[in-house]
Amino acid sequence: MLQINNLTLSFSSQEILKDVGFNIHSGERIGLVGRNGSGKTSLFKLITCEIKQDSGVISLPKNYSIGYLKQHLHFTEETILYEACLGLKEEESGQVWKAEKILVGLGFSADELYDSPLGLSGGYQVRLNLAKVLLAEPHLLLLDEPTNYLDIISIRWLTRFLQRWPNELIIITHDRDFMNSITTHTMVIHRQKIKKIAGDTTKLFEQIALEEEVYELTRQKEQKKRDETMEFINRFRAQAARASLVQSRLKSLEKMGQKEEMSKIIELGFRFNAAPFHAQTLMRVENIAFGYSPEKILIDNLSIDIGKKDRICVIGKNGKGKSTLLRLLAEELQPIKGNIIKHPVNKFGYFGQTNIERLNPALTIEKELSNVRPEASYTEIRNTCGAMMFHGDLALKKISVLSGGEKSRVSLGKILLSPTNMLLLDEPTNHLDIESCDSLIAALDDFPGAVIIVTHSEMFLHHLANRLIIFNEDRVFVFEGTYQDFLDKYGWEPDAKKLKKDKISDTKNLIENEPGVDYNKKRKLLMSKIAEIEKKIDEEEATFNQINLIMANNSSKKSVSEIKEFKAKSQQHQKAIETGYKDLESLIAQLDILDKSK
Repeated sequence: MLQINNLTLSFSSQEILKDVGFNIHSGERIGLVGRNGSGKTSLFKLITCEIKQDSGVISLPKNYSIGYLKQHLHFTEETILYEACLGLKEEESGQVWKAEKILVGLGFSADELYDSPLGLSGGYQVRLNLAKVLLAEPHLLLLDEPTNYLDIISIRWLTRFLQRWPNELIIITHDRDFMNSITTHTMVIHRQKIKKIAGDTTKLFEQIALEEEVYELTRQKEQKKRDETMEFINRFRAQAARASLVQSRLKSLEKMGQKEEMSKIIELGFRFNAAPFHAQTLMRVENIAFGYSPEKILIDNLSIDIGKKDRICVIGKNGKGKSTLLRLLAEELQPIKGNIIKHPVNKFGYFGQTNIERLNPALTIEKELSNVRPEASYTEIRNTCGAMMFHGDLALKKISVLSGGEKSRVSLGKILLSPTNMLLLDEPTNHLDIESCDSLIAALDDFPGAVIIVTHSEMFLHHLANRLIIFNEDRVFVFEGTYQDFLDKYGWEPDAKKLKKDKISDTKNLIENEPGVDYNKKRKLLMSKIAEIEKKIDEEEATFNQINLIMANNSSKKSVSEIKEFKAKSQQHQKAIETGYKDLESLIAQLDILDKSK
């Protein structure tokens, strides 16, 4: 169990945490929320001793291990698989199948497992680091925005994995639905304090809003009473006959104390600057194709008319061409076949993955924004800075000192300054906090033009999409309908590239290839075994989740021996689940081989 008491942290003259305390009990999965810059990542660094607190105590049990997802690590092994295996516990060093299972779940194909990790992109480096942390099975797992470089399929896999996580977990993520589906408790850093409750983010934010409303009403009531008391004192101070009454009121005033007025929380609240458009179609895409080489065609024969009120979400696995499509629509790339025809008054605003890299590090925020529209007034520039949470002197900060989230807000600010009737947004939420994501959704709802957005957030997909462009199974197509319509009709198929039999380690052959048994009988037997194991996994997972829920809800009421007993049962079911998945993978691999040999 993690215990923190009277913790204070400050950087220069800015106080981040002020005399905070909380406990993390056995089996709790905590969602950590708070505004960007509130200290969420700093709290992780305090727990891992990367930085030191000004005062206070962080207590951990003896031999209590902590796993922390870092964005960059030094790789030492020749292959991705061997590098991931470094995360295995010493007693599990031979269980390579565990590493294979997690890597495939995080989006690595079977063929990639034996490639060098040195050739990985930044996003896949983070995935490999995440695999190593998960394989280590620490007592406390700290995850800081683990979904930023994951596609929907990998996020769905990670969700299921973390729902079965048997130990403690603290996760920072901008994806509210992802967090709420995993966590048992939510903890917020708010006004330099930390508050923790059992329940999801909605319950926590509602509770904070109610508490602050009650505080403000009480403060106003007490202030009115203070004012009335001071008025009485000032009126009768000079009258000797009222001296005792005045003294009594003075003592009452001293005892009353005074609540300070709460500072206003700066919020990201903005509206996109809509350019008028009266026709029906903003852009026409006719049979376009594109690839970075003849051998790798990412987009082929795609056609779509983009209407002025469309909300088009672009979805699919990473590396399939989603960002490339937005670059084509933004005229940064030209198709090798087909046409993209813009309406003459089409004015688009483009937020790409490389936008923040194009900011001039030598300029201030104010100057960077003013360069977008030199004719804009100083007031308009300053108002845009304020809308992006850069009030007052914050607008004079240089781009070079900004965090990734702050740079993303500057890039969004540049779009706000330019009148647009079509927004092209490539994963705009990656560096935003939960509250800022809510503000972005509200702004997109109010925008009267078209929105084409690449996102892996299923909350955004369910809320926004009325049409989809889907990259799936090496093809791209338009789906006319909502995201829920897509799930109902198609859903996300598991990766077609199963682990090859010769690359699966420690695999038992559960079905004998007996001579004389025909293909249909073998296949029927395999399918029966698969169904049997899947049912067993479902039963084990249901029991596992029930035990963990009991632990989370009653950890403060149970004795140490009872908690240990629950934890032992939890680990027993977790082991049964892992064995089931191992057997299931082996059966699926045999099924693939059988089908190919027909």
